[in-house]
Amino acid sequence: MNTNSNTKTQKLVVAAMLAALICLTTFIIKIPSPLHGYLNLGDCFVLLAGWILSPVYGFLAAGLGSGLADLLGGYSVYAPATFLIKGVMALIVHYTYKILHRKGSGTAVRIGGGIAAEVFMVAGYLLFEGLLYGFGPSLVNVLPNGVQGAFGLALGVILIKVVEKTRIMR
Repeated sequence: MNTNSNTKTQKLVVAAMLAALICLTTFIIKIPSPLHGYLNLGDCFVLLAGWILSPVYGFLAAGLGSGLADLLGGYSVYAPATFLIKGVMALIVHYTYKILHRKGSGTAVRIGGGIAAEVFMVAGYLLFEGLLYGFGPSLVNVLPNGVQGAFGLALGVILIKVVEKTRIMR
Protein backbone atom coordinates (compact mmCIF):
# COMPACT_ATOMS: atom_id res chain seq x y z
CA MET A 1 0.00 0.00 0.00
CA ASN A 2 1.44 3.38 -0.93
CA THR A 3 1.78 6.36 1.41
CA ASN A 4 -0.77 8.46 -0.46
CA SER A 5 -3.38 5.76 0.11
CA ASN A 6 -2.45 5.56 3.81
CA THR A 7 -2.77 9.34 4.19
CA LYS A 8 -6.18 9.36 2.50
CA THR A 9 -7.35 6.50 4.71
CA GLN A 10 -6.10 8.27 7.85
CA LYS A 11 -7.96 11.48 6.88
CA LEU A 12 -11.13 9.51 6.24
CA VAL A 13 -10.83 7.72 9.59
CA VAL A 14 -10.28 11.00 11.48
CA ALA A 15 -13.25 12.59 9.68
CA ALA A 16 -15.45 9.61 10.51
CA MET A 17 -14.31 9.66 14.14
CA LEU A 18 -15.11 13.39 14.41
CA ALA A 19 -18.52 12.87 12.74
CA ALA A 20 -19.25 10.18 15.34
CA LEU A 21 -18.09 12.43 18.21
CA ILE A 22 -20.19 15.28 16.86
CA CYS A 23 -23.22 13.02 16.59
CA LEU A 24 -22.75 11.61 20.09
CA THR A 25 -22.10 14.93 21.84
CA THR A 26 -25.05 16.45 20.01
CA PHE A 27 -27.43 13.54 20.55
CA ILE A 28 -26.59 12.44 24.08
CA ILE A 29 -26.08 15.78 25.80
CA LYS A 30 -29.07 17.89 24.77
CA ILE A 31 -31.16 20.45 26.58
CA PRO A 32 -34.50 21.35 24.93
CA SER A 33 -34.80 24.96 23.81
CA PRO A 34 -38.04 26.97 23.67
CA LEU A 35 -38.89 26.45 19.98
CA HIS A 36 -38.59 22.70 19.27
CA GLY A 37 -34.76 22.70 19.08
CA TYR A 38 -32.17 21.82 21.67
CA LEU A 39 -28.83 22.95 23.08
CA ASN A 40 -25.89 20.57 22.85
CA LEU A 41 -22.12 20.25 23.13
CA GLY A 42 -21.50 19.16 19.53
CA ASP A 43 -20.22 22.58 18.44
CA CYS A 44 -16.83 22.05 20.09
CA PHE A 45 -16.20 19.08 17.79
CA VAL A 46 -17.69 20.92 14.79
CA LEU A 47 -15.07 23.62 15.33
CA LEU A 48 -12.34 21.03 15.89
CA ALA A 49 -13.26 19.35 12.59
CA GLY A 50 -12.87 22.68 10.81
CA TRP A 51 -9.53 23.37 12.44
CA ILE A 52 -7.86 20.00 11.84
CA LEU A 53 -9.42 18.64 8.65
CA SER A 54 -9.40 19.80 5.05
CA PRO A 55 -12.41 21.88 4.00
CA VAL A 56 -14.27 18.97 2.37
CA TYR A 57 -13.63 16.50 5.20
CA GLY A 58 -14.36 19.14 7.85
CA PHE A 59 -17.63 20.17 6.17
CA LEU A 60 -18.76 16.55 5.82
CA ALA A 61 -17.77 15.50 9.35
CA ALA A 62 -19.54 18.51 10.90
CA GLY A 63 -22.60 18.34 8.66
CA LEU A 64 -23.10 14.58 8.73
CA GLY A 65 -22.44 14.20 12.46
CA SER A 66 -24.82 17.01 13.40
CA GLY A 67 -27.47 16.09 10.83
CA LEU A 68 -27.41 12.46 11.92
CA ALA A 69 -27.95 13.52 15.53
CA ASP A 70 -31.06 15.44 14.43
CA LEU A 71 -32.36 12.41 12.52
CA LEU A 72 -31.73 10.02 15.41
CA GLY A 73 -33.15 12.45 17.97
CA GLY A 74 -36.48 13.00 16.22
CA TYR A 75 -35.64 16.43 14.80
CA SER A 76 -35.67 15.34 11.17
CA VAL A 77 -37.15 18.65 10.00
CA TYR A 78 -33.94 20.31 11.22
CA ALA A 79 -31.52 17.78 9.65
CA PRO A 80 -31.02 19.45 6.23
CA ALA A 81 -30.54 22.91 7.77
CA THR A 82 -28.26 21.49 10.45
CA PHE A 83 -26.16 19.67 7.84
CA LEU A 84 -25.63 22.93 5.97
CA ILE A 85 -25.20 25.23 8.99
CA LYS A 86 -22.74 23.00 10.85
CA GLY A 87 -20.82 22.18 7.66
CA VAL A 88 -20.42 25.88 6.87
CA MET A 89 -19.31 26.52 10.46
CA ALA A 90 -16.41 24.11 9.88
CA LEU A 91 -15.57 25.94 6.64
CA ILE A 92 -15.62 29.32 8.39
CA VAL A 93 -13.13 28.27 11.07
CA HIS A 94 -10.97 26.42 8.57
CA TYR A 95 -10.57 29.32 6.17
CA THR A 96 -10.35 31.97 8.90
CA TYR A 97 -7.44 30.11 10.45
CA LYS A 98 -5.81 29.32 7.10
CA ILE A 99 -5.94 32.94 5.96
CA LEU A 100 -5.19 34.78 9.22
CA HIS A 101 -2.99 32.55 11.39
CA ARG A 102 0.23 34.11 10.13
CA LYS A 103 -0.96 37.60 11.06
CA GLY A 104 -1.73 36.92 14.71
CA SER A 105 -1.67 34.42 17.50
CA GLY A 106 -3.19 31.07 16.62
CA THR A 107 -5.50 31.14 19.61
CA ALA A 108 -6.79 34.65 18.86
CA VAL A 109 -7.42 33.70 15.23
CA ARG A 110 -9.20 30.52 16.30
CA ILE A 111 -11.39 32.48 18.72
CA GLY A 112 -12.20 35.08 16.05
CA GLY A 113 -13.07 32.40 13.51
CA GLY A 114 -15.07 30.52 16.14
CA ILE A 115 -17.07 33.64 16.97
CA ALA A 116 -17.79 34.16 13.26
CA ALA A 117 -18.87 30.52 12.92
CA GLU A 118 -21.11 30.67 15.99
CA VAL A 119 -22.71 33.94 14.83
CA PHE A 120 -23.38 32.20 11.51
CA MET A 121 -24.97 29.30 13.41
CA VAL A 122 -27.26 31.61 15.39
CA ALA A 123 -28.24 33.51 12.23
CA GLY A 124 -28.71 30.29 10.26
CA TYR A 125 -31.08 28.78 12.78
CA LEU A 126 -32.90 32.11 13.16
CA LEU A 127 -33.48 32.16 9.40
CA PHE A 128 -34.50 28.50 9.26
CA GLU A 129 -36.83 28.70 12.26
CA GLY A 130 -38.15 32.03 11.02
CA LEU A 131 -39.24 30.35 7.80
CA LEU A 132 -40.80 27.47 9.77
CA TYR A 133 -42.43 29.26 12.70
CA GLY A 134 -42.25 32.97 11.90
CA PHE A 135 -39.46 35.37 12.79
CA GLY A 136 -41.06 36.77 15.96
CA PRO A 137 -41.34 33.42 17.74
CA SER A 138 -37.91 32.36 16.40
CA LEU A 139 -36.17 35.17 18.28
CA VAL A 140 -36.68 33.20 21.50
CA ASN A 141 -33.91 30.77 20.44
CA VAL A 142 -31.28 33.41 19.65
CA LEU A 143 -30.01 33.62 23.24
CA PRO A 144 -29.94 29.83 23.87
CA ASN A 145 -28.15 29.28 20.54
CA GLY A 146 -25.67 32.00 21.48
CA VAL A 147 -25.02 30.34 24.83
CA GLN A 148 -24.50 27.00 23.06
CA GLY A 149 -22.08 28.73 20.69
CA ALA A 150 -20.12 30.29 23.53
CA PHE A 151 -19.74 26.97 25.35
CA GLY A 152 -18.88 25.20 22.09
CA LEU A 153 -16.20 27.77 21.32
CA ALA A 154 -14.68 27.65 24.81
CA LEU A 155 -14.54 23.85 24.77
CA GLY A 156 -13.32 23.83 21.16
CA VAL A 157 -10.37 26.08 22.00
CA ILE A 158 -9.47 23.79 24.90
CA LEU A 159 -9.76 20.72 22.63
CA ILE A 160 -7.54 22.17 19.90
CA LYS A 161 -4.92 23.06 22.52
CA VAL A 162 -4.96 19.45 23.75
CA VAL A 163 -4.72 18.14 20.18
CA GLU A 164 -1.81 20.47 19.42
CA LYS A 165 -0.01 19.73 22.68
CA THR A 166 -0.32 15.96 22.34
CA ARG A 167 0.60 16.14 18.67
CA ILE A 168 -2.14 13.65 17.82
CA MET A 169 -2.50 15.24 14.38
CA ARG A 170 0.78 15.52 12.53
